[in-house]
Amino acid sequence: PVLNMKQDGAAKMRAIAEEAAQLVREYKGAYSGEHGDGLVRSEWIAPFFGPRLTRAFEDLKALFDPAGLLNPGKIVRPPQQNDRSLFRYRPDYAARPLATVLDWSEFETGSGQAGDGFARAVEMCNNNGHCRKFDAGTMCPSYRATGDERHLTRGRANTLRLALSGQLGPDAFTSDEMYATLDLCVGCKGCRRECPTGVDMAKMKIEFMHHYVKRHGLSRKDRLIAYLPRYAPTAARFAPLLNLRNRLPGLPWVTEKLLGFSARRSLPEWRRDWFRDRELNERPEIPPRSPLFQRGEEKASAAGTQEHHIISPLSQRGAGGDLTAPPDGKDVALFVDTFNRYFEPENARAAADVLQAAGYRVQLPRAADSARPLCCGRTFLASGLVDEAQAEARRMLEALTPFIERDIPIVGLEPSCLLTLRDEYRSLLGRDASAQLARQALLFEEFLAREAKAGKLDLKLNALPQKKVLLHGHCHQKAFNVMGSVNEVLALIPGLEVETIESSCCGMAGAFGYDAEHFDVSMKMAEISLLPKVRSAAGDELIVADGTSCRHQIHDGSGRGAQHVARVLRAALSL
Repeated sequence: PVLNMKQDGAAKMRAIAEEAAQLVREYKGAYSGEHGDGLVRSEWIAPFFGPRLTRAFEDLKALFDPAGLLNPGKIVRPPQQNDRSLFRYRPDYAARPLATVLDWSEFETGSGQAGDGFARAVEMCNNNGHCRKFDAGTMCPSYRATGDERHLTRGRANTLRLALSGQLGPDAFTSDEMYATLDLCVGCKGCRRECPTGVDMAKMKIEFMHHYVKRHGLSRKDRLIAYLPRYAPTAARFAPLLNLRNRLPGLPWVTEKLLGFSARRSLPEWRRDWFRDRELNERPEIPPRSPLFQRGEEKASAAGTQEHHIISPLSQRGAGGDLTAPPDGKDVALFVDTFNRYFEPENARAAADVLQAAGYRVQLPRAADSARPLCCGRTFLASGLVDEAQAEARRMLEALTPFIERDIPIVGLEPSCLLTLRDEYRSLLGRDASAQLARQALLFEEFLAREAKAGKLDLKLNALPQKKVLLHGHCHQKAFNVMGSVNEVLALIPGLEVETIESSCCGMAGAFGYDAEHFDVSMKMAEISLLPKVRSAAGDELIVADGTSCRHQIHDGSGRGAQHVARVLRAALSL
């Protein structure tokens, strides 16, 4: 059972232990388990071994450790297991009040102490150490790269608990030392899924960053990253100029010194042919399957003007759609995120083409003000600007409400953006306001896999020249257990073998890997398993990764181009 050790949990645990000990003795069993006898079990040695053997244990201990320096209180002369003076939560333990910005109410249920949900969420870490694993799963990428307990879910949770309870000083929670403790957390959400007690360190870091930024402010680099969705429409007009950073010798060094972006890292290429909503009104012929699936995937041209065919809808409905038409289950709202819109518009065009080829009417949600495209607020969350993220969330919800009310699926391409609608929006908008949105928000591959399982997907696909795919999963796809959908939709392509790369975080993690101070650890994360596997792939094997940062890391680290699953399906369309 889950017991509150700060209240009556110790007494309940002792009652359970006494009853269990009595039952074990009745059946002549052994009370010790695989974890041995420590502070919790040592007091139960005497009842099972008897006073004579217990005294022998004590004499042996005294002979070799007369001063009692080695493991005091273990095996011999133990304290009671419910002695709270030995607990992490001693009788005087109390978390200091904190005006949280995210919703932590799920951890306050039944506590009788409203407002302490964040502290209680932190306390969910029970030191089981599952986050120290190196084999399967995602958790914990920073620990896998550094081997340092400080950069581990458990280490971070313990440091947060000590700070929140005042044991590290009055201002420890927003100190530079706490920032350093959380700095290498890449927000992978692996702990959210894989930790036995569900510690969500990614969410905790957002809460911390909000308070830290309030006290210390934002760096120029973090401000540029946070506000990217708001200045992107203007920046895209100057794509050739901005893209010179990756081409002119010396400019990477300048941007590292002035802004903190690593000179050893290329930056995403702005595109002048960025995805415009009006494209769904235009009707050129859909081009033949893409020839771009080749070793060393192309990057945008030096001028940032690489030409792509405009993908036209197979329906004649305009962007935004005719929501007055009677529903027949064939409408889909396509949420085009900032990254796919301005840096990789071919992904949005491919997704629209695939959906329309399957007979769906693609709608593009728009904000009421139409001043700029919709944004999920992910960049603001990563930088601790929760108020700005909340404003974006409200704007998003307002634009999506007509689709939600008509039960139209909301489909997205970028895992970190789409899954924000299912996760962080609960804290930004409230559970009631975001519940229906969370149910209708689906990744592109999730939607297609769901339709295929229901027998509703009419998508004719041809075999590709390539016969094998190496698939890398975005951390959030793994955290929300949606990787199976990617495999299912790729399996729709005849003769295509799919191998999932067993990897943790790619190391790029949004803007994490662009930071000059993070570059080395970012590459260490990628080199654990992802990059060696990609480099070993044959030249005619496709690399698939749905995360924009994952694709960038793969290209920077291996020279290979990775594709979004939408482009693979688009190339296989039978037209």
